[in-house]
Amino acid sequence: MSFKRLDPEDISISAESVVAPLWSTDTKDLKTFFTASGQVASNTGKYYYEVYENNPANLTVPANVQFAIAYGHKDGKGAAPYTTAAQSVPGKSATSTIYGQYRNLIFGDEETDFIFGSAASSDIYVITLDRARYKEKLLPGSFNLKLARTGQTLELTDNSRDLITVSYVDAGRVYDIVEGKDGKATTGTGFSTNYGSYGKFLPDVGIVVLNGKALQDGGFGLAHNDLEDGSGISNLESFYNAIQLGASSSLQSEETISSNYVFVRVRNSEFNYTTNPSNITSSGELRHNIMINTPQAYITTVGMYNDNNDLLGVAKLSRPLLKDFTKEALIRIKLDY
Repeated sequence: MSFKRLDPEDISISAESVVAPLWSTDTKDLKTFFTASGQVASNTGKYYYEVYENNPANLTVPANVQFAIAYGHKDGKGAAPYTTAAQSVPGKSATSTIYGQYRNLIFGDEETDFIFGSAASSDIYVITLDRARYKEKLLPGSFNLKLARTGQTLELTDNSRDLITVSYVDAGRVYDIVEGKDGKATTGTGFSTNYGSYGKFLPDVGIVVLNGKALQDGGFGLAHNDLEDGSGISNLESFYNAIQLGASSSLQSEETISSNYVFVRVRNSEFNYTTNPSNITSSGELRHNIMINTPQAYITTVGMYNDNNDLLGVAKLSRPLLKDFTKEALIRIKLDY
């Protein structure tokens, strides 16, 4: 084994962004949406369920969760209230819990309301991307969602490509969701600026929060109810139907790969003699005379040590590299993290 100290110029650091399709179909576009009938019919089906790329009832085709959708209301509307000893708790239901859960997750504050632009909204629709679908974060500018109902369509995107500066909340970067495509806003038809924006896109936590009032009253006309007893149409089902009828959602993931490049330079006068102890006699001489003036060695492994002589990493060559006094080598080692 032979050692050589690396110089500072032998090490280079770089970082690059790797973009990949988000969905389990290995594409950036998702065209089909399914739910599990048992979950929709359950008690939680009025305010939360998961969405698949294939029908989970079809056992011949794999069905993976792509994202979950939820409906939240600050005052607990749209779901039956919690009961304690048969007494209703006014304003407290599953939808109020969801509203509070997401504002605490996003803002780190249980009292902060969702404000879109300059307009507050009491109810929200939330899309939470399945964590297994992406590694580090979502790619700003890649979010596209088409909603549809009878006689009406709405295409939404984040406005990341229209911004000069980025805003942050407790959950990381935040962008407004606007009418448009591929991160560029278009002139909306029928949208009232009184509702601020259509929602918030949070790429660092994989969450999309949509402005309930903007979708319901801001021009799209999404069907909803504000009943406090949980009866009437399901706000979540109405939202899911709009996603399913729109039949188009695209999104990509983004991962920053940092790399250390280590250049190991082997000069012609270095590493020519094997360190195999079988080549040395008991008196310390080379066993074969040909190895004195015309030695040959094969480089197979590069070990990286610190100043305390602790082995930190090992790089294996794909095949042994022949080395003698007539040859020089440059071995590039890439460490990703």
